[in-house]
Amino acid sequence: MKLVSFVMGQQPAFGAVVGDRVHVLSGSRWPTLTEALADPALARADLSGTVEVPLEDIRYAPVVPEPGAIFCVGMNYANHVQEMGRPMPEKPAIFMRLARSQVAHGEALILPRNSDKFDFEGELAVVIGKPGRHISEENALDHVAGYACYNDGSVRDFQRHTIQFTAGKNFPGTGAFGPWLVTPDEFGRIEDHGVTTRLNGEVVQHSSFTDLIFGVPSLIAYMSSFSPLRTGDVIITGTPGGVGVARQPPLFMKAGDRVEVEIDGIGVLANTVKAEPGA
Repeated sequence: MKLVSFVMGQQPAFGAVVGDRVHVLSGSRWPTLTEALADPALARADLSGTVEVPLEDIRYAPVVPEPGAIFCVGMNYANHVQEMGRPMPEKPAIFMRLARSQVAHGEALILPRNSDKFDFEGELAVVIGKPGRHISEENALDHVAGYACYNDGSVRDFQRHTIQFTAGKNFPGTGAFGPWLVTPDEFGRIEDHGVTTRLNGEVVQHSSFTDLIFGVPSLIAYMSSFSPLRTGDVIITGTPGGVGVARQPPLFMKAGDRVEVEIDGIGVLANTVKAEPGA
């Protein structure tokens, strides 16, 4: 199943994508996608008789518009660790992103007025369905509601102000999340897929998920060891090599650019870049 969040009229909505149509599922039973993901009956939802809207007509929202937590993982591909000149990590490097920093598929990423070092980072997003604490690696994938594309954009100069990444990861409009969530039964094995990032049509990143240093089960187990994971929480699993800051000369996103993150088995997350007003 593919589940998409969008705006219908002035109201948030979600539905199941079937071909070029969206079957609207939001309503009294499941007011929000997060509430639907907590209900095992969602997998058996009857789409007959639902309101249908053309996919091309919807205004997308971030897959989970208001996640309780967005856990991001740094330095989780060996080739990215090497290009950044860092030692190989012994534990996952975790930082947090604010929900209000996100934009949806088709919306513009925002180049900050106080930086020109806005970098792309194509990543796999994991959305938690079944909540838990102290989850074992063996049972970790039972807690996954689905997978989506993410562009975890980095404002590199602010990211490097201190050893903490927070400042460079939370500018408004710097994290793109979409276009939709694909459930595990449809996505299949994580290691059978990979991520590709394109900037203005040119491939700038490409990697299989077999190259992850800490795989999804390991990340879920580790994060749930220090924080309860709740339905709708998001884990952004890290970006492969090829980032702009590591290139010679550096390659950063600028106003007017188009950036795409594609994950086979999910689809393409596409965004343009525009300058922050007043820049």
